[in-house]
Amino acid sequence: MTLSRILIILVGVITTISAVLADLVIPDLAAQHAFNPAWPPHAKFHDAQYMVMTVLLGLLGLTLALQRSRNTRGRLLCATAILSIPWLGMLGALLFPDTATYDPEFADHTLFVLGLHGQVVMAIALLLALLGAAAALRTLPDRTTQRHSAPTEGITGTGSAC
Repeated sequence: MTLSRILIILVGVITTISAVLADLVIPDLAAQHAFNPAWPPHAKFHDAQYMVMTVLLGLLGLTLALQRSRNTRGRLLCATAILSIPWLGMLGALLFPDTATYDPEFADHTLFVLGLHGQVVMAIALLLALLGAAAALRTLPDRTTQRHSAPTEGITGTGSAC
């Protein structure tokens, strides 16, 4: 198993479990999210939506990363793109007005690394790992064949990686 595949699988596992752990399971963190009494039901709905979406994207990325096929490079690149979505979404959310990585009442309980919120550091680290894996994958040979007959693999039904 290549280092790229191992990195992608590791990010896939973290992506699959991290939002549920942080927002629902770990008591100190869940108190800031799903169990935060200051959050209105609509905010909790979007938190739950994010948790479910992240689990589904993580599982899809893991499935692609673990599956063996002729087009290994294509599947791993597709997994990399899918696994980057929640982390890019987290960083992109900071561009919207009046958003923050934590609520002010939890400032004393928030981990900062180099002045950045811990979850932002984690998102950047995981995105860099995916970027490194994708760059390394470019050295793998593309083993797909150009056929115009009925497709045999790929989510889109075109024989492509995704």
